[in-house]
Amino acid sequence: MAQVKIVTDSTAMLLPHEIEKYDIKIIPLTITVDGVTYQDGITISPVEFMDKMAASKSLPQTSQPALGVFTEIYEPLVADGSSVISIHLTKGLSGSVDAARQAAMMVDGDITVIDSGLIDRSLGMVVLAAAEKAANGASRDEVLAEIKSVKEKTEQYLTVSKLDNLVAGGRLSKTAGLLAGMLNIRIGAHVVEGNINVETKGRGAKSTKAYIQKIIEVLQAAPKGVHAIGISTAGIPDERETLGEQLRTLFPGVEVVLQQTTPIVATHTGDGAIGFSYQLN
Repeated sequence: MAQVKIVTDSTAMLLPHEIEKYDIKIIPLTITVDGVTYQDGITISPVEFMDKMAASKSLPQTSQPALGVFTEIYEPLVADGSSVISIHLTKGLSGSVDAARQAAMMVDGDITVIDSGLIDRSLGMVVLAAAEKAANGASRDEVLAEIKSVKEKTEQYLTVSKLDNLVAGGRLSKTAGLLAGMLNIRIGAHVVEGNINVETKGRGAKSTKAYIQKIIEVLQAAPKGVHAIGISTAGIPDERETLGEQLRTLFPGVEVVLQQTTPIVATHTGDGAIGFSYQLN
């Protein structure tokens, strides 16, 4: 019986033991800082990137992998007749999924490319669910059904404390960014299909804490409970650990993964951002 093999990209923020356990193939995105190009997770780490971004002369540029990077991964995977499901970050933030689809058409094999509509650990949650299903011998259609089911139970929220990168990247007007900076405005947003849908604006750290508390209350009210939580920050490791401790106390037995976010996210959000991903049961 043909196997189902899982591919994703470096923005899924999977842990090394997860990648090894399910033999998930990771395709790195690239980041260019002051004319030097790096491969996410290979030639630059998330922590190293934050230092380089802080010292950079202009906003770093992110880009999708070349078609050849995808085909080099896909070709050996389908060589034995296996099916491939390639799950990627939202098209709203990168053209990677389009590149994956083009590459899949160049390879003689059964390859299904999925736009997750997600990024960071929320993407990782979907990928892990697919990989676990595949490891248990599920068919391609069964794995695709699992992806759809888990996506419906997975959400991603974001708080941004410094809006400079959103302005530089064209996701916020210069006028709005200037006023926000003068007033110390922070935003809380629901990330839907790559769109940063602002739900709250407030002054200072208190507004961020209040927004996160609302997310926590949603989780506490979930009828079937919480399966997993991911907290990814751009810098601010102490705040990340403090929030993680709070969540582990509130949701005993639930996996809470704390990480420095991918450079792809940090480029858009700037330093001080918090990504809050969760998957319900």
